[in-house]
Amino acid sequence: METQASNDNGALSPMLLAVLANRFDGIVREMTNTMLRTGRSAVINSARDFSCGITTADNQLFATAEGLPAHTYGLNLQTAAMCAFHDDIREGDAYLHNDPYSGNSHPADHTLIVPVFWQGRHVFNVCAKAHQADIGNSLPTTYHAAARDVYEEGALIFPAVRVQRDRRNVDDIIRMCQRRIRVADYWYGDFLAMLASVRTGEKRLHEIFEKYGADRIANFVDDWFDYSEARMRQAIQALPRATVERRSAHDPLPPMMPDGIPVYVRVSVDPDAGEIEIDLTNNIDNMDNGLNLSQACSISNAVGGLFNCLAPDIPRNGGSYRCVEVKLREGAAIGIPRFPHSCSVATTNVSDRLINTVQAALADLGEGYGLAEGGVGMGAGFSVISGRDARHDDHPYVNQLIIGNNGGPGGPHCDGWVTYGIPVVAGLMYRDSVEISELSYPIRYREIRLTRDTMGAGRHRGAPGVRIAYGPSHHPMTVVFAADGQVNPARGVRGGGDGNVGEMRVIAADGSVTTAPSVGQIELAPGAILAGVELAGGGYGDALERDPERVREDVLEGYASIAHARDVYGVVFTGACEDETLAVDAAATVAARERLRAAR
Repeated sequence: METQASNDNGALSPMLLAVLANRFDGIVREMTNTMLRTGRSAVINSARDFSCGITTADNQLFATAEGLPAHTYGLNLQTAAMCAFHDDIREGDAYLHNDPYSGNSHPADHTLIVPVFWQGRHVFNVCAKAHQADIGNSLPTTYHAAARDVYEEGALIFPAVRVQRDRRNVDDIIRMCQRRIRVADYWYGDFLAMLASVRTGEKRLHEIFEKYGADRIANFVDDWFDYSEARMRQAIQALPRATVERRSAHDPLPPMMPDGIPVYVRVSVDPDAGEIEIDLTNNIDNMDNGLNLSQACSISNAVGGLFNCLAPDIPRNGGSYRCVEVKLREGAAIGIPRFPHSCSVATTNVSDRLINTVQAALADLGEGYGLAEGGVGMGAGFSVISGRDARHDDHPYVNQLIIGNNGGPGGPHCDGWVTYGIPVVAGLMYRDSVEISELSYPIRYREIRLTRDTMGAGRHRGAPGVRIAYGPSHHPMTVVFAADGQVNPARGVRGGGDGNVGEMRVIAADGSVTTAPSVGQIELAPGAILAGVELAGGGYGDALERDPERVREDVLEGYASIAHARDVYGVVFTGACEDETLAVDAAATVAARERLRAAR
């Protein structure tokens, strides 16, 4: 077995390489399940807004199975900060890191890092990053879009602060969090879940070293990075040589950014070298609001848009990242932020636009490449709710809702993914359970349903968003949001249509209706409802080239009406949905499509 496992030069056999790669991914998945099963707040135990991962001792991203794209790249930057800030790291330590100026995504993502030692040598780091229900912001939300700087934002910032020594809590840090955070019991429950996750990862890594030995694991790390690099270069070599530029924009944010926030990317593909450069240096300077991107978000979401357009089984780690250069500028809104500019909303909004712009730029390489834009917007279904719970002695509550859904983008080979969420999530998070949400918090949902006739049309269409309505069950409820997509929809590519724009309305108990601001804070009185329409994804390719049978399926599923099928896709039917006799009238469809083409 020894000779089959490795060659004379120490390189592992393909079989052992695959086994060990899956063992490391299995550790990350076990860490993930530990978090999901033990987290206290709904944003963790229901929506799964967290990610786990492993980095090497020299701070290269190594394993991130099922991690959210917006979370994972920065883990290596965070462990590098831990090593830079501490010269006495040892076994039994744990560090709390949420500093967006030294590698984290944004302050709401608390990350626990445990350095893993074997026979006295630092070999790996295990990380658990989780979005918190509350972080001590000046407003009861973890997304403070209007914060002019980090001081107005108000979050407690921990730049790789030691919270355990010899596996015992540093109680001073725990007390700081419990004193400042509004829902201290929820935070501490989530802290314990994160701690269980990283200690589980540490234990499983020890078991791997016990079985395979340090030398073989060291060989595996080298081989796995080399394999990942080779896979990435192979994928890039299949792309055409080109430099493409694309612009997009976040919605206006009056009075902060009345013209919106421009997003610019320049992508250069060198297939001969197997390398890609993503240049973000032409973006605007840091803004006096909370929508600046951290360095981690600028890199992870630019590269996330690239990976979305490549083979899904290419490992996302330090090896594949060798093939991609992301050029950033210090002091840029999409780049490297200058302290004290706020990065409160760094993981969504502009990050969503960045992912969309990169993957849409790749569609400009030619037919069969790239993706349309996915539905964006942290609207009604992604708001932060807070107040007091009359069912539990008026105990305070704060929770990030993940109950909404935006539709996924159309691609060169398939329609958009219905359970997409937002681009930085790309379907990897769970939607809240209505039942668990209503049991956990004083909220009542009135409606959650997929929208009709909203999708970006195309040869492959975008997926629909949802219509959602909810309100408080007892006391007034504070709702804070920073929505995008109320003005600028998800765009189609290669002739595909755009998705719908979103909306948010407040319906008072007397039935009167007012439009909610896209960014702000409202109070919902008992009996009032916040109603929202979220975004569909853009389409890919000409809608008149869509298979008429697929249009028929959309009508039967309720995604499209018969009128929409006729007016947008040029598909004419006989029969009816009600008695299941709906069928494509082939001759009438050919004639209708010819008329639509002539009218363009």
